[in-house]
Amino acid sequence: MEKILDNKIFKIIFGIVKAVFFITICLYLAFIIIQNVSGNRSVFGYRMFDIASSSMSGVYEVHDVILVKDFDTNKLKVGDDIVYNGERAGLDGKLVTHRIIAIENNEKDGGRVFTTKGVKNDIEDPAIYDDQVLGKVVGIVPVISPVNHIVKSQLGFFLCVFCPIVIIISLEVFATLNEMKEEKLEIANEKETDNNKEEKEEETEILEMEEEKEEDNSDDIELKVDKFLIEDSND
Repeated sequence: MEKILDNKIFKIIFGIVKAVFFITICLYLAFIIIQNVSGNRSVFGYRMFDIASSSMSGVYEVHDVILVKDFDTNKLKVGDDIVYNGERAGLDGKLVTHRIIAIENNEKDGGRVFTTKGVKNDIEDPAIYDDQVLGKVVGIVPVISPVNHIVKSQLGFFLCVFCPIVIIISLEVFATLNEMKEEKLEIANEKETDNNKEEKEEETEILEMEEEKEEDNSDDIELKVDKFLIEDSND
C-alpha cells in the first residue's frame, strides 16, 4: 500500500478523481441549498426543479433536475414546456411540468390562458393563467441531474457516494499516518546522525588530547635527554 501511495501516477490520478468527486458533491449540495432556501423563487432569473412524476416520461424522467427560466408569458408558444403552480383538479399546491398544447386570449384581463398536458397523459390539465406560470423549461441540468438520480437510489447512493467517501477518507488517513511515520524516521535518522557526529567529535577531541599528551611527553623526554647530555658534558 505504501508503494502505491508513493507512486506519482497514482497520486495524480487520485488527486484528479478526488477533486472531481468533491466538486460534483459541492454542486449538488449547492442545488439542494438553493432549492430549499429560495423557496421556488428565481435566482438570477432561473429556478431548478426535481421531476417527481412520469407524466413527461420520454422528455424528462423522474428525478431529472430541470432548469427553468423566467419567461414573458406573452412570448410562450404551443410546444413549450412550462412549470406552473397547480390550483385546481387535484393539482392544488403542486408544481407541475407539462407541455403547452393550446393558447387562448383571456377576455377578462387581456392576458392569456394556457392548456397544458403531460406527454404521457391522456387528459389535459385545467386552464392555466399567466400568474400561475413560473417559467419555461430550458433543459436538463448536466452533472446535477445524474447525481440526483444516484442519490435518490439507495444502491446508487451506497456505491457512488458512501463507498467513495469511505475510500477517500481511508486513503487520506493512511497517507497521513504514512507521512507521520516517515517524519518520525527522518527525525530518528537526524538524531542518529547528530549522535554520530557528536561521537566522532568526541573521538577527535580524545585523539587530539592524546596527541597533545604524546607531544608533551616527547618534549619532556627531549628535555631530559638534553639535560642529561648537558650534565654529561660538564663532567
